[in-house]
Amino acid sequence: MRPTSRRQIRAVCAMASLLLALAARPAAAERLVSSLSNHIVQITSNFTGVELTLFGTVENGQAAALHNRYDIVATVTGPRESMVVLHKERIFGIWMNAQSRTFVDVPAFLEVLSTRPFASFADAEMLRRERIGIADTPLPQQLGPRVTDASPDDPFRQSFVRIKQERHLYGETTNGVTFLTPTLYRATIFVPAEAPVGTYDVDIKLFAGGAVIARTNSAFEIVTVGFERFIASAAVDHGLAYGVVTAMMAVMTGWLASVIFRRD
Repeated sequence: MRPTSRRQIRAVCAMASLLLALAARPAAAERLVSSLSNHIVQITSNFTGVELTLFGTVENGQAAALHNRYDIVATVTGPRESMVVLHKERIFGIWMNAQSRTFVDVPAFLEVLSTRPFASFADAEMLRRERIGIADTPLPQQLGPRVTDASPDDPFRQSFVRIKQERHLYGETTNGVTFLTPTLYRATIFVPAEAPVGTYDVDIKLFAGGAVIARTNSAFEIVTVGFERFIASAAVDHGLAYGVVTAMMAVMTGWLASVIFRRD
């Protein structure tokens, strides 16, 4: 065989090997790209809450064809706080605080939005591992010297969640995320007037075939502006002076009221 023929054979073999290698390479993984309509929420004296729009797209979308559809879960978590839950009992005809439980470093705000009910796209173990939903979100409690997470059926935990839900600070919306196209999605996040100032984290997970295949995150901040910010800053940075001025204003208000409504 001529040398040129051998070279041709080797070139053909190399090309075939390259094609096989390229065919064997996995497809590009999905990637989530998301953003918010506003990253700064300003609180003024007439603040009654705000709606933010979360929108994004799935890049390199492949699983929609393989698994029929994507599912999105967006979890919005507010600043951390500690809160005491009291249990009242009727003792000798009087309602009194009988027991209490302190929740330590728990989210002041928690909203979970998804394309459909959680059990429709993931099993219980996956939901627990990924902490999807209020029931699978850790809410640590102080139990003596220990801090531990109680089970979802713990009465104090249930009371804590109920109080938060009544104030619209905790919630789940299982149809809160909508796909406008097979890869373009949007959701509306409502932040009530009672929401505390601070940074709010938005964790977005993409599910397909019962598993998380991509994730990303965003954030927004709630801040006070104007006179409200001045008062809040004064209370924190100059506590003593703020207390004295507040007491003096109360005294002056009382004195002025007594003068105006004095009967001669």
